[in-house]
Amino acid sequence: MESSVNNVIPFIPEGDFYFSKGVQAFQKRKFDIALKWFKKATEADPTEPLYSCQMSVVYTEIGAYHAANQILTEVIKKQGEAYLDCYYLIANNYAHLGLLRDAKKYATIYLEKDPEGEFKEETEQLLSVLELSEEDIEDDDWLVEEEDELLIYQETAFYHLERKDWKKALPLLQEMMTLFPDHMTAKHEYAYALFFSGERKEAVRLEEQWLKKQPTSIFILTNLMMFYYEQDEQERLNQIKQSLINLFPIHEQQKLRIAIAFAHVGCDAIAYSRFLLLSKKQLRGHINYYRYFSKVAYFVGDEQRARRIWEEGSMLYSILKIEPAPWHQPKK
Repeated sequence: MESSVNNVIPFIPEGDFYFSKGVQAFQKRKFDIALKWFKKATEADPTEPLYSCQMSVVYTEIGAYHAANQILTEVIKKQGEAYLDCYYLIANNYAHLGLLRDAKKYATIYLEKDPEGEFKEETEQLLSVLELSEEDIEDDDWLVEEEDELLIYQETAFYHLERKDWKKALPLLQEMMTLFPDHMTAKHEYAYALFFSGERKEAVRLEEQWLKKQPTSIFILTNLMMFYYEQDEQERLNQIKQSLINLFPIHEQQKLRIAIAFAHVGCDAIAYSRFLLLSKKQLRGHINYYRYFSKVAYFVGDEQRARRIWEEGSMLYSILKIEPAPWHQPKK
């Protein structure tokens, strides 16, 4: 007995074991679990670029495009020309972020370095789309020079906003407004955080002031619709509703913003129809996509979908696990 015990060889999982577990979780779309396994794989064998590349794909799937590109850039630095697919993956992430110039740059590099590569067709399609958006690329010169710093601010502020952590979001947004005075999104996010942190009067004043200059701004209209609803200003609320009800923007982020606004003010049927039009793949990085879609699905009677969305969101974002699900919330 003593001899057999001493001869037992302990099982020590290595990178491939963790990686295979990560792939299994990824295929089941359990992205939070997949990330944990891929991180373990990279820790077990930091020299294997495949583990890092697959981890970047998970980040892309959940909408954390900047995090994905950080990983891919590091792989290129370490591996040189050995992992050319990274250039396509980076281009794809930049396209999702709206950084069209950088998307075009990396897509072109990929085709130059690997003209018959695995992602040749996808890259050519991406470039065709980018060509149609050439004017947009010309318009964001100011952003290109400072995009890395801006993205860090954006993602950090976005993280706190979606978790309703106004105390941490507000100072970040104030810094953004100082460093990037032409970046209007920061100003509207600031007004949003200001309102829900209790400074309602000032938040409304800011948005109404900007509305005079930009009467068709989706950001301003959606903010004001939520503000007026919270303050029970029915006449103004109805005016904003009429402005938004026939508005169907092209960009997924703007579509989501309108859907959330209608959901917030209790227009469940309208919000539900808007959520059904959204591309989940592009919005997995948004907690509010799951939070509000599940809510309106439940209140319009689609309980099965509501529970599925809430469960999926809870798997990705632990904060939803501690929030009451829509069926445990009173309808306003």
